[in-house]
Amino acid sequence: MPDNIKKILIRGTNWIGDAVLTLPAIRSIRSSSPDAHISLLVKPWVSDVFQNNPDINEIILYDDSYAGLSGKLKLAAELRRRNFDTAILLQNAFDGALLARFAGIPRRTGYKRDGRGFLLTQAIPVSKDILSQHQVYYYLNLLKAIGMKTTETHPYMFLTDDERQWARNLIRSELHKGMSRHAAIRPLIGINPGATYGSAKRWLPERYAEVIRRIIIELNSSVMIFGSASEKEIADEILTHIDAPYHSFILNMAGKTTIRELASLIAECNAFITNDSGPMHIASALFVPVVGIFGSTDKTVTGPFGEGHRMISSDIPCSPCMKRECPEGHLQCMSDITADEVFSALKEVLPANKAVFLDRDGTVIEDKNYLNSFDNLVVFPDSKESLRKLRDAGFKLIGITNQSGIARGIIKESFVTELHAHLKKELGIDDFFYCPHLPDEHCPCRKPEAMLALKAKLLHSVNPEFSYMIGDKELDVQLAYKIGATGILLSPSQPSDTRASYVARDLTDAVQWILGRA
Repeated sequence: MPDNIKKILIRGTNWIGDAVLTLPAIRSIRSSSPDAHISLLVKPWVSDVFQNNPDINEIILYDDSYAGLSGKLKLAAELRRRNFDTAILLQNAFDGALLARFAGIPRRTGYKRDGRGFLLTQAIPVSKDILSQHQVYYYLNLLKAIGMKTTETHPYMFLTDDERQWARNLIRSELHKGMSRHAAIRPLIGINPGATYGSAKRWLPERYAEVIRRIIIELNSSVMIFGSASEKEIADEILTHIDAPYHSFILNMAGKTTIRELASLIAECNAFITNDSGPMHIASALFVPVVGIFGSTDKTVTGPFGEGHRMISSDIPCSPCMKRECPEGHLQCMSDITADEVFSALKEVLPANKAVFLDRDGTVIEDKNYLNSFDNLVVFPDSKESLRKLRDAGFKLIGITNQSGIARGIIKESFVTELHAHLKKELGIDDFFYCPHLPDEHCPCRKPEAMLALKAKLLHSVNPEFSYMIGDKELDVQLAYKIGATGILLSPSQPSDTRASYVARDLTDAVQWILGRA
């Protein structure tokens, strides 16, 4: 890609799940062109996926006012006035290429398909190999083919603290009303029984009902049912198969949420059971463990991205057929999947561990302002014994640290890797996660953004409600809030504006406080 790109138009996809899966590609476009103005052209119903995303400067809604030929010409004229020099078409349709051509955008990139190759200046062939990989790589491959550097990135949705608090308040008021705090700490399982693509992707309502009963009775858990307005009937049918006394443990939100509200509520779930659908990919982008039920679609290509999930499908010759409705008329790919299989998979992914997330510099070792040599390493005297006590109490120990010195050229990434291996061995820390980026890159992995902690939570099966975050900066406390853990601030004085549940003098004090609550 040329270095002089100033204004980029990205044509986004039209389905919610696909939109989520384009997020790593959009992140790569921003990383490759950090100073460019990036506009995203999308249909209104998927625009919520991209709200608060720092990689996008502007969202342009492709709404009904641009319907028909006259509408397309109107939109093309508006795009022309914006003087885009590059269009990257993540959507496959002919329409997107035609709009970019009518808008006079000189550089137009997209896959050569749907008869639109002649409209593109860079028409990338679609290989069978890329179609057999996860769909995240389909979008990243397009960028690689035009010489853009890509980094494999997990899809990530940016939620605000206000959105998280709204979801927690709703759950507390509707599911946990009248309960003590201890009683209210029940696992919350999300259920998504719909699928917009067609009935061939929907597991049976009575099977969902059977799983919900077992969740409530055997796991002592609460349930939240999700779905669009058109899927409300499916949720209502499920409830008819469940005895009324259990309804108090179920919150039916089908047809009652925006996409942002849906995402905020899913983020509070301990696990998510779903058909292949947009909400499944939202859950994956929020690092909520997923049990995905697949019938007509290919779990390898469109399954939840990343580790820590379980995908269930039946082994019959006609699946996956990729059809909206069952062409055989029996829907055996779904009816063969039992409630026992789904419930067993749920128990496998349900978070079972408690953890203490640890900042590194200023918490377990002295802050040397870009530590880049073992010669300058000083481990705090109380770190080893304090962390041993946490391990003995059953806590996983997970380091989360910002290391912008890597991007600044002050610290070698190989040194960070060696240092973390040393600290894991000497202090018994289970894992380390670090962000190598600069603050102005606004990446999802830099504290206080939650991506690294959420990734650690998923990989180590951590329940944040029983977990803590210890750090010497307010951003560590902010991170704890985002993931639903208890934040502890290390500070010699009592700050007046902290969100911390406890302000500790040092690590020893913090650990004593944690153990006193266990």
